[in-house]
Amino acid sequence: MPSPLHAPARHSQSLSNATLSKLGAHVRVPSYDRTTITPAIVHIGVGGFHRAHQAVYLDELAERGISTGWGVIGVTLRRRAMKDALEPQDGLFTVVERGDEQDVARVVGSIAAVLFAPEEPDAVLAALSDPRTRIVTLTITGNGYHLDPKTGRLADDADVRADLAQPARPRTAPGYVVESLDRRRRAGTPPFTVLSCDNVPDNGAAARAAVVGLAEARDPDLAAWIDAEVAFPRTVVDRITPETSPGAYELVVRSFGVDDRWPVVTESFSQWIVEDRFCNGRPPLDEVGVQFVDDVEPYERMKKRLLNASHSALGYVGYLLGHRDTAGAMTDALMRSYLDRLMEDEIAPLLPPVPGVDLDEYRATLLARFSNEKVGDQLERLCGRGSTKMPAYLLPSIVEARRQARPHELLTLAVAAWVRYLRGVDLDGREISIKDARLDELQRMAIEGGNDPAPFMANSRVFGRLADDPMLVGSVARILAALDRDGLRPTVEAFLRAEPGRLAA
Repeated sequence: MPSPLHAPARHSQSLSNATLSKLGAHVRVPSYDRTTITPAIVHIGVGGFHRAHQAVYLDELAERGISTGWGVIGVTLRRRAMKDALEPQDGLFTVVERGDEQDVARVVGSIAAVLFAPEEPDAVLAALSDPRTRIVTLTITGNGYHLDPKTGRLADDADVRADLAQPARPRTAPGYVVESLDRRRRAGTPPFTVLSCDNVPDNGAAARAAVVGLAEARDPDLAAWIDAEVAFPRTVVDRITPETSPGAYELVVRSFGVDDRWPVVTESFSQWIVEDRFCNGRPPLDEVGVQFVDDVEPYERMKKRLLNASHSALGYVGYLLGHRDTAGAMTDALMRSYLDRLMEDEIAPLLPPVPGVDLDEYRATLLARFSNEKVGDQLERLCGRGSTKMPAYLLPSIVEARRQARPHELLTLAVAAWVRYLRGVDLDGREISIKDARLDELQRMAIEGGNDPAPFMANSRVFGRLADDPMLVGSVARILAALDRDGLRPTVEAFLRAEPGRLAA
């Protein structure tokens, strides 16, 4: 990703409130008065996705003259780089939407400030405790909730213990939320809504479990108050947003003349579905494309089972086929056919009806989005955090397929590709850089087991009810042996030629 300390490029304009009027007409800039923005939202986890997604919706509210009362105070928990990038730019940044026909750039002005929590804990807690703050949004990934994946309850780890020992100096997102809610309760200030925007199963329940669990360990009365008074809506968020690369920075300079320390490049598609349950008011986001619904579950299941599971399969199979980004992988007819069949034959038939959605059209849209050569998401990013993603997105379809006695060979192939990927070298012997919080444990089992995945698949924290399933273990073992004997491409071809169910576990 680009350094936040890039020197200004020649023939480009640096980004700040003072320079907005100097940007070219081909860049959309805030037309509203940013001094009128009320920071009613504190967002924890300021990264590319938040800036390409929630921040854009909120910017659109202000841009259309609907409301400037929903500005954002951003909080980063781990890295100071985002604050260093955005602070000199007055919180402004560029989002480039890359569609099939053209690129569209806009400068987003909804973030009023960014705080780096380890150095500014008092400022973060003050923002969270401010009566103007009515919503706290989160993009902290699954690990940021500090939940035990087996029990779904608060984990007993070093960061959680530190938050309990020093509540006024939190380390975790739940720690900041609980401490600020305690301060609001004591001051008689209404609570805020906690709105998770993470791709974790039932993200509202995950946020509630983390926050109420930590509060319970501190003070049962506080936990009871939070459980009764605070809303934790469930959401579905969707917008493919690759990590910002040096090429993205150069694109913004070259095509739009903006010297942005940390721009975001994303696709044109964007979706945000929210359970309509808030405790302290909500922004009128339905006027800018957000869907407020009574039941998020069918939308969430569709998105996680089709998009997120397919992303994982695309990542592992595509990487082992030699591809390094989604667009390149989707030009491979074998890869495209594998994904299409995976979704059409094995995943979609397991899904219940989704209000207002045609699953065939949704599947076709996903294939088109994955093929967007202007976005070209990195397969390495899709492969990251497999120990979290696979049990959340792909393995549930295998569980359901086995319950219904339906084919799941292509899903099983993706599991085998993940196991093979975790060995740390591709099929040509080239080293793979793997990002996973449980890498040491999983890689050791993947290597030591060789073509016997039984030790690896015995891990119930990952495989749940599929752990030690002898038929599934046997199928994965046969695929691993085929990969070593025949290679991946002939193995995938054989699976696609076979009749559905013929190679079932």
